[in-house]
Amino acid sequence: MAVMAWWHSWQKLIVRLVAIALVACVTLVTGQSAAMAQSVTEEVAVPTPPRSFVALAVEQVGDAVVRIDTETTVVRETPDLFFDDPFFRGFAGPNGLPRYPQEELLRGQGSGFIISAAGDILTNSHVVDGADRVTVTLKDGRSYEGVVEGQDSVTDLAVVKIEADDELLPVAALGNSDAIKVGDWAIAVGNPLGLDNTVTLGIVSTLKRSSASVGIPDKRLDFIQTDAAINPGNSGGPLLNQNGEVIGINTAIRADAMGIGFAIPINKAKEIKDQLVAGESIAHPYLGVQIATLTPDIARRNNEDPNAGVLLPEVAGVLVIRVVPNTPAAEAGLRRGDVVLEIDGEAIASADVLQRRVEDSRVGQTLRLKVKRGNQTEQLAVTTAELEGGD
Repeated sequence: MAVMAWWHSWQKLIVRLVAIALVACVTLVTGQSAAMAQSVTEEVAVPTPPRSFVALAVEQVGDAVVRIDTETTVVRETPDLFFDDPFFRGFAGPNGLPRYPQEELLRGQGSGFIISAAGDILTNSHVVDGADRVTVTLKDGRSYEGVVEGQDSVTDLAVVKIEADDELLPVAALGNSDAIKVGDWAIAVGNPLGLDNTVTLGIVSTLKRSSASVGIPDKRLDFIQTDAAINPGNSGGPLLNQNGEVIGINTAIRADAMGIGFAIPINKAKEIKDQLVAGESIAHPYLGVQIATLTPDIARRNNEDPNAGVLLPEVAGVLVIRVVPNTPAAEAGLRRGDVVLEIDGEAIASADVLQRRVEDSRVGQTLRLKVKRGNQTEQLAVTTAELEGGD
């Protein structure tokens, strides 16, 4: 019995020693692993992900983008529905009750961007057109009263001036819209739908999209088309390239243009911005005709129609649809149904080309037109005049 008791005591002692040894080993291994993990963590630095080109581009110009709020007071004579009713009109006498004009305050909002340290801001003409009060708010919260220095409705461009005294103003870098290509990145910045400092991304979808082809024939523009979202309130804001340079002025002109945006090339603004700053009007030459592109196929289909009112020469050129009375075209003898083939020896194959050729001329310049009239070819000299309503 004594031997058995002694043996059980030794078993308990051995078990305790083994347990102590295991605990020591676990502690040693765990301590070494933690130390090794800490060493690896200290030696391997987690790389910082690179910033996107969009963020870098917006950072360069973002502070120069402004919100433009406008107020316009209009006077209207609102009808009195009660006394317009014949039953009640007799109680007011033969002349009825006097009507008093009512004033209504209209508010609008758009975007713009600062182009000089003196406080000149480029925007769309339709953003500030007819405004009695213009307020400009910068991204940092500073607010100024704005004065419209000049505007041109034909190109939909305007310059607004703010007086910042000695305060520094951020200025946007202007790029070269002639250098962009279809497929280049396009970044639109502005305040669409009242949401300040909004950025959208797309590409340049096409270039030289004529204003006539997008439904605004009263303008003289070749737009940059983009799929970057441009909504009401974005008008007047900058369209940027991937380097943060302004390549266009956003304009929301088509309510039904889902997924399609248009911008005025910045080079067009460069051509006239100094005149707008000086308050000068922009002269636009015109002929006084309504025109359409004519191709041999279009003419052939017209001539095959027994109900066609006129036979057209099966040539490529520009068909004169209407000649406006008392205009240079009327004085030169252009007629409805004429087809313009050349201007100053240059072939004219589309209405857009003719419009661009006239816009690039000077007011008072004589253009020599080669015209197809029935089976005859005529030479006409048209002296351009200044288009009214540019301001």
